[in-house]
Amino acid sequence: MVGEGVVRLLRDRFDEVQLVLSGEQLLQAARAGGIDIIVTDISMEDMTGIDAMRMLRAEGITTPFVFLSMHHSCAIVSEALRAGAGGYVLKSAAGDELLHAIDEVLAGRVYLASGLAAMALTSSGRGERYTLTDKQRRILDWVAQGLRSKQIAYELGVSVRTVESHKYAIMQLMGVHGTLELVRRAHQLGLIKAFRDDLQQLA
Repeated sequence: MVGEGVVRLLRDRFDEVQLVLSGEQLLQAARAGGIDIIVTDISMEDMTGIDAMRMLRAEGITTPFVFLSMHHSCAIVSEALRAGAGGYVLKSAAGDELLHAIDEVLAGRVYLASGLAAMALTSSGRGERYTLTDKQRRILDWVAQGLRSKQIAYELGVSVRTVESHKYAIMQLMGVHGTLELVRRAHQLGLIKAFRDDLQQLA
């Protein structure tokens, strides 16, 4: 029923929407090509959506994924993001937010549902905490040192757009809206190796 509702929602935005009912069907559809974006749940009858995404990534298929799930555990959300998810939306907030998430992901950015970022960063008392990927930690360190996205992209051997996407994802997770706020918040959380006194150059 949820899947059919999502299909009706997306048909107003996309010319063709395909509904699959298992992880294996998802893999077959993705391998056939011609898909702009995949919206999937975490739980499926034969594998998790995260496992399906990992399998496709291992095959070199980079179709972006947006997860639409009832699961809001920090551990699951973090696992999905580390595995390469472009977006994560809760079923309870589906609708316009899902469409917004899809637009953000198709634009090359990462979208995390409202409330998940704050929850992920404040839930460490329950034994859960969001963990940055190695690449995100390196980007965060370089941002704290005052490097611009173009310089970081050169160091990592990736595009400026990729760096900006990672930076945007980190900012969403920390609930900040600028580079200066990002560095200060990361320092408070102990997520960067060094903290520059001269932060004004980042403003």
